[in-house]
Amino acid sequence: MSSFSELTPDRFLPALEKAIGTELTPLARPFKSYINRVYEVQAEDNTAYIAKFYRPGRWSREALQDEHDFLADCAEIDIPVVGPLDLENGRTLGRLGEIFFAVFPKRAGRRFDIEDEASWRRVGVLLGRLHNAGQKRPAPARQRLLPETTTAAYVRQLVGDAVTPSYRDKYGDICARIIDAAAPRFAGLETIRIHGDFHAGNILNRPDDGLMVIDFDDMMNGVPVQDFWLLLPDRYPASDRFYQLLLSGYSQFRDADHRWPFLIEGLRAMRMIYFTAWCAMQRGDYQFQTQYPDWGTDRFWAGEVQDLRTQYACMMEALSG
Repeated sequence: MSSFSELTPDRFLPALEKAIGTELTPLARPFKSYINRVYEVQAEDNTAYIAKFYRPGRWSREALQDEHDFLADCAEIDIPVVGPLDLENGRTLGRLGEIFFAVFPKRAGRRFDIEDEASWRRVGVLLGRLHNAGQKRPAPARQRLLPETTTAAYVRQLVGDAVTPSYRDKYGDICARIIDAAAPRFAGLETIRIHGDFHAGNILNRPDDGLMVIDFDDMMNGVPVQDFWLLLPDRYPASDRFYQLLLSGYSQFRDADHRWPFLIEGLRAMRMIYFTAWCAMQRGDYQFQTQYPDWGTDRFWAGEVQDLRTQYACMMEALSG
């Protein structure tokens, strides 16, 4: 089995039963996910599990193990996370043909609304503890988030096989300007394991456990401020008040670098490029085509170029601060 088209319950349920040593019911409720395939399954005793099948070719076994190691390091210092189960093979990763999978206990929680100063500081504390776990060891098989490497690779991918001829030069030019302006600001800064996609939707409130962090799929090696800016309600420096509130909690556990705020708008531009590359990976998916019928047209790329030019202007204004 090498593609998700063959990943049907009659094939994967027996593999999951063997992996966890438990008989399962026929229930296999799919979750919405473009990259991976995720299902809720249920044991005969009504225990619910989440089975995650990783898209072939996206992550190596070593990269997936980096994710699982990060989760284990978080759990070791009592950060509420949902780590994968140890399988019958003695590992946290199973394999069905060419498809790797992991099985997680199902954990529910409510999205945490960051509303007042206390809640901003509380999230800052969570981030400080998360990054303490992140600095314990490297993630050698995960990408290192830098403009001149990671972002440049996404640009080459897009210009090479996604951008229409009419906008290829314009898109490449604005991306090159963003990379050239951002790259010097990253020199000499600490990079550690970070969540990489730390927005409010990935923080759940469980009254008995506290704030739980979910979805480590995009974990990477990067500057810690990457896990700050996705929470902010506005561009920087307009959102400095909220950044400082996060920092007041964060600094109880880790020191911050005074240069971090000047990276925020560059990181936002890099995220825009990454998201476009992520969409390009899905453009052959029927569900994606149905939801985004104009993706990849000249009109689409005209909008992308304009959005990046606007973000470049914001980035240069922030860098001059």
